[in-house]
Amino acid sequence: MDRIKIPFSEFTFTFARSSGAGGQNINKVNTKAVMYWDITASESLSFDIKERFRAHYGNYIIDGGMVQITSQKNRTQKANIEDCVEKLHAMLEAVRFPPKPRKKTKPKYSAIQKRLKTKKLDSEKKRNRKADY
Repeated sequence: MDRIKIPFSEFTFTFARSSGAGGQNINKVNTKAVMYWDITASESLSFDIKERFRAHYGNYIIDGGMVQITSQKNRTQKANIEDCVEKLHAMLEAVRFPPKPRKKTKPKYSAIQKRLKTKKLDSEKKRNRKADY
């Protein structure tokens, strides 16, 4: 399967100090990566994919069209940058194709008959309990 390709030049990154494990290192090294990508200006995607992305991942979009993705699970900037790009590619793969339309189905005749039969049996049980008194 072919991946969606987005030029690296469309991304901008900022860095900050990340939280979590790392000992003394986290107090002095900015390893958390924050990736920004302007989805409205991107020529790499079709309009349909952009619309599905907005509908499905709207909480990642800030300021009208900037997608913000963060990563701080690794201890190096490079690994966190790669993680941000991988997250974006996973999101794009999820919305790459439109969802299949749901086909309306009816229960089978035998399933309807079975349900009616069990209802009738339960009704008989309750009627028999009532008649004892």
